[in-house]
Amino acid sequence: MSQAVEAREADASDDRGTGGGLHLRSLTKEFASFTAVKSLDLDIPSGSFFALLGPSGCGKTTTLRMVAGLETPTSGTITLGDRDITWEKPYRRPVNTVFQNYALFPHLDIFENIAFGLRRRKRSDVKPAVEQMLALVELESQARKKPAQLSGGQQQRVALARALINNPEVLLLDEPLGALDLKLRRSMQIEIKRIQTEVGLTFVHVTHDQEEAMTMADTVAVMNAGVIEQMGAPAELYENPRTTFVANFLGQSNLIEGTVVGREGDVVTVDMQGTVVSVPTARAHLETTAGHRAWVGIRPEKVLIAEVGEVIDAPGNSIPGGVISDVSFVGVSTQYLVRMPWGQELQVFEQNTGRRRLFRTGESVDVSWRPDYAFLLDHEQDASAGIDRSDLPS
Repeated sequence: MSQAVEAREADASDDRGTGGGLHLRSLTKEFASFTAVKSLDLDIPSGSFFALLGPSGCGKTTTLRMVAGLETPTSGTITLGDRDITWEKPYRRPVNTVFQNYALFPHLDIFENIAFGLRRRKRSDVKPAVEQMLALVELESQARKKPAQLSGGQQQRVALARALINNPEVLLLDEPLGALDLKLRRSMQIEIKRIQTEVGLTFVHVTHDQEEAMTMADTVAVMNAGVIEQMGAPAELYENPRTTFVANFLGQSNLIEGTVVGREGDVVTVDMQGTVVSVPTARAHLETTAGHRAWVGIRPEKVLIAEVGEVIDAPGNSIPGGVISDVSFVGVSTQYLVRMPWGQELQVFEQNTGRRRLFRTGESVDVSWRPDYAFLLDHEQDASAGIDRSDLPS
């Protein structure tokens, strides 16, 4: 491990020990016609990889730009450790930003692009520092090439190295992989996470890509209309969403109308279209008094499907009367639409292990799921919130 990396890790450890990190308090940004960020409170621990996830216009990039000093808050504060940076000039903040377009200097080679910040500050140890960064991003052999001679992924790594060499307390990543194709984007997700783990700095990553946020971040905050809908570890948000927006935006969900029957101990029972189902109280995010209307939620890959009358390997209720309305083979899995007796189509994803035959359109089936996988949301929430309309047929 290099001395520079050891120093950063020591700094991060000291920061954590004194309650450091990035803190936003009542942060608000109002424009003439709308409020982009609404009284945002956020604590990002030092040394963590944090993702702000949400659709276009949700306020995530505005939040990032306020932290960077590129937008002035209407109200609220931004602190790094004990230092208030709310009104500081961008160049005085211990913060660097990596943008989607990389902003590399085309006339400078890779070595000089990375060295740029140090040369401006008239540092004397430029060469060893740049060589350490080139090693970190695995581009030692490309040092004397121009940016145009590199691939998109390599240019992204140069941009990271140029930002990291200034030893910021926080690195801001603004849709950094948006310009890359899918295969390269996935490999860069792993690469950026490796770099963050090695240097131990705080990374704040803004993205609209759910897979990107879940792959890279320790903590994800899902933003919608200027506020955070839910924040937590990726698995927690996916498995136990607290709002219909999170349920739909982070993956896909089946949301089925129901009415609360009652609560007994750790279980809430719900009349779901004539079938009584159970949901753990820890996954019920609403008032659980009898008669309260609700959405029973279940992820498509958690739904089991079987021929009529076949025993389903789940300790839940078997729901009969389904008919396959669509079959999509996507290699690793088959995605079914199953029309239920009440008219709703449920999504069912089944892995193609080779142990079962594919169902055909028009076949009658039963469905079921384990109660522990279901979640319960308030019916007053919009069941279509968070769905990407661009993927729907016009």
